[in-house]
This record gives sequence, C-alpha cells and structure tokens, in this order.
Amino acid sequence: MPKIGRYEIIEELGKGEMASVYLARDPFIKREVAIKVLAYELTQDPLFLNFFHQEAEAIASLEHPTIVPIYDFGMQGVQPYIVMRYMPNGSLKSRLKRRGLNRQELCDLFGRLAEGLDEAHGLGIVHRDVKPSNILFNQTQNAFLTDFGLAKFMQRKTGMTGMLLVGTPEYMSPEQAQRLPVDGRSDIYALGVILHLILTGKHPFRSPSAARIASAHVHSPVPSVRQIVPELPAMWDEIIGRAMAKAPEDRYENTRALARDVAYATRGQWHLRTVQA
Repeated sequence: MPKIGRYEIIEELGKGEMASVYLARDPFIKREVAIKVLAYELTQDPLFLNFFHQEAEAIASLEHPTIVPIYDFGMQGVQPYIVMRYMPNGSLKSRLKRRGLNRQELCDLFGRLAEGLDEAHGLGIVHRDVKPSNILFNQTQNAFLTDFGLAKFMQRKTGMTGMLLVGTPEYMSPEQAQRLPVDGRSDIYALGVILHLILTGKHPFRSPSAARIASAHVHSPVPSVRQIVPELPAMWDEIIGRAMAKAPEDRYENTRALARDVAYATRGQWHLRTVQA
C-alpha cells in the first residue's frame, strides 16, 4: 500500500493545479484523514511553497470549530504535505450539483461560515478563495471552511504576490481583480456570490475568459436574482447587492451581519427553490 509519511493512501480525492488531496488511514490511531500534497512541479517555486506553508500556519493559528483542523505537517521527499480531518460528505459544490438547499440549510450554512470567517478576520487573516469547493461537510452535515492556501495575513507585508492574480475569478472581489489591498470585506463579497449561486443556480458573472469575469466584478452591476427567479422576495437582491457592493466600505461591516440578514430572509413564508448549480 502506498504511503505518505506514515499514512496509508486509500484513494485520490481530488487534484488541482497546486496540489492533490488523498484519503488516507493513520495506522497509529486508526482513523481516516485527508492529506494535501503540493504538486511536485511546484516544489522549486518559492511562491507556491510559501502559499503551502502559509495554509498550514493559517489553519494552525485559527483552531476554530468551523474550520477544517490540521493534524500534521511533513515532507514526502521534496513535497510538503498537510494532514487534515477528513470530511466524508463532500463539498458545497458537489451538493449544489445534486440538489439545492432548503431555508434551514441556507441559514445554518451562512451562520457557520460567518463564525469561521469572523474569527479569521479578527486575527488578521483573509481567506481570499471562499467558494463552494472550499466548503466541506462532516459526518453530521455541518459545514467547514478549508483551503487557506491563498490566505493573506493582513499585518504582514510579504510582497510575494507581485502581479499574480490571487483567487478564483467567479468569486473574486473587485479589489482582488484589480490587485489592490484586501481585508475581510473581500471574503464578504465572495459570500454574496455564493448566495447568488445558491438562490438562482447561476454565477452573477460568467465568461470563458477569466479577464472578462474579473472586469465584470469591477465594472458590471450585480444581476438581480429576481430576474432569474421572479418569486424570490426583493430582500434577497438587497442582501446580495450589499454583500457584493463594488466599494468595500459599502458592504456589510462583517460576516456575522450578513449571516443575520440571511437568517432573517429565510424566516419569510416562502420556499427556497431547489436549483442545480
């Protein structure tokens, strides 16, 4: 059986440009874990090594019950790896492909995301890549934030990103798209994009071109969810409009304030439509 460190590999869970994630078994304490391994071709790149070590540092410093915890960090040859809690119920991305969320699920989801992000922001950490594939569910269907590989420590001036566009275009705040300084309000913007996706099954801005998506985040008005799903109450456009305001100062002051409005809206006498994302 192949191993990473002492961990016995069961299967590959996913592979991205930066890293691969494996389901593994810890033979010492007999539990399943998730192991994230930096891609071999990136091990000679100081920028990506920095991102990878930064993720471990960010998670270790947070230790919050809504953030996937880290168990171990090590090296497999020249490849660093992070050992984390295994989340057996997949991601929000895969869930939205199967079905939508009901009102209570939406309320609970944003409540938990707000708790974790508010804690991170209070410690000066901005996630910068909040998206459905980075929201995972445990055995009891509770949501957890993961993948702090692009997290920015606001008080630290590394200068390492240079002209690199950091984040995922569909969820990128206008200031990220313009490579401007960011704070926690950038993550609030991403939550607004996720809310739009959950309610309508569509991203606010889509294009085959990442540059065009980034430009739309900067210049284009936020599409109305009621133009896509007319039966939705007007308050959803107000909530998303505030979360996705172009100027950070016009957004919610923190993630908990956004979650409170989502909770209020979900208490209305209407049924959240099931969508396929």
